[in-house]
Amino acid sequence: MTSEQTEAETRLEPKMPSVRKTPIATKIAYGFGAAAYGIKENGFSYFLLIFYSQVIGLDARLVGLAAMIALVVDAISDPIVGYVSDNFRSKWGRRHPFMYAAALPVSISYYFLWNPPANLTGQNLFLYLLILAIIIRTFITLYETPSSALGAELTDDYDERSSLISFRFFFAWVGGNFMSVLNFFVLFPVFATAIITNGQFNRDAYQVYGLISAILIFAAIMISSLGTHSRIPHLRPAPPKQQISLPRIFKEIFQTLSEPSFMALFCSALFGAVATGLTASLAFYFTTYFWGFSSQQTGFVVLGVFISAILGSILAPIITRKMGKKRGALLIGALAFIGSPLPIVLRLVGIMPPNDDPATFWIYFFANLVDTSLIICYQILVSSMIADLVEQTEVRTNRRSEGVLFSAATFIRKSVQGIGLMAASGVLYLAQIEAGSAPEDVSSASVFRLGLFYAPIVLSIWLAMMSCIAFYKLDRNSHEKNLQALKER
Repeated sequence: MTSEQTEAETRLEPKMPSVRKTPIATKIAYGFGAAAYGIKENGFSYFLLIFYSQVIGLDARLVGLAAMIALVVDAISDPIVGYVSDNFRSKWGRRHPFMYAAALPVSISYYFLWNPPANLTGQNLFLYLLILAIIIRTFITLYETPSSALGAELTDDYDERSSLISFRFFFAWVGGNFMSVLNFFVLFPVFATAIITNGQFNRDAYQVYGLISAILIFAAIMISSLGTHSRIPHLRPAPPKQQISLPRIFKEIFQTLSEPSFMALFCSALFGAVATGLTASLAFYFTTYFWGFSSQQTGFVVLGVFISAILGSILAPIITRKMGKKRGALLIGALAFIGSPLPIVLRLVGIMPPNDDPATFWIYFFANLVDTSLIICYQILVSSMIADLVEQTEVRTNRRSEGVLFSAATFIRKSVQGIGLMAASGVLYLAQIEAGSAPEDVSSASVFRLGLFYAPIVLSIWLAMMSCIAFYKLDRNSHEKNLQALKER
């Protein structure tokens, strides 16, 4: 072999990251971009069903169906976006061109989601929702998958990855929660009228919400993209050029995702996302119809999520160092997801105080604060576990596939609005809460059925999630062995 050949192969071979610690400025910039996804996810999870069903009057089952169809489109587009970003060659690296390209389309389409023409009803309104849901999901994938994949490139350290991803989940939760606080403390009170006494049911409030959200989504994407732009020379280069065909793309995607630990994690996270989506979609139904909280009380519950984001983001790196990611996820997951429906179960069996007792609010407030902290911690651990699979699959396939692996993570999170929203619409149907019903129009029997059907369904999904994650095999020692094997190779 000539020296020229050796030099050429060295240039083509992707390099291992030279620094395992990530600068704090990079962590903040990387994490801040997740606010865009957090705002979009918060809107889809918490407000989409109640806006299109109770405010506009579209059948809740059609709202769920639209989200479900868009999820099927995601199942095809997400891994393709991940694969293309893994192999893309440009002067701006593999990831950033997609991140910049997504900023404007996702912002504009998100604005129009909350501003449907007033004359649309029935099937036409359903088609409007469906088309925009697909557009938003596609462009958020174009940003979120390459952006998330940066986490596995910025560091390969087992503990540092949990720290880095904590910043991402912190900003995602804070960004999304900021919009909920803005709604309940500003927009909904401002848009309360003599006719619509609860501004939560005034469509004009959501028009302003859509505009503010669109501006913040655009800002978060651009600030994060620009803030991590300087790291491009330190990231892995694209692999050598090769002839690409659709069969080859799906063959390599399948090879990457067939890793047994990935399949265990994927199934577990998918069940977790469905349960989270079910819980999120019905959250304001429960605070409004089941617990009878005012908009201000619901706003204080939402404010508590800021504390939860801080606690969950601090807890995840500690759990990683002390217990490892898998053991930590099993413990935290069990505590979080058993506690989630506990106040509802206590109400069903007659232990919780009545709704007019002030103690009811504070019991719910602190239970939700602790439970949300644990859920955020769990999500960080799972995402960090996905990042560790990058080296595991590289050892087996000789390919770096951050984009493909994190496209699966993106798909899982979007299942929150797909399968979870579909399940939530089914619960509303079983409870016989009709579209457009104000709280005073819903019978006590329907409210009771809401809790009665919700609790066992969500607990069953959590149990399935915990069963799957037990089959994940990658730990700290095996991760270090993978790094050593790649170094020697």
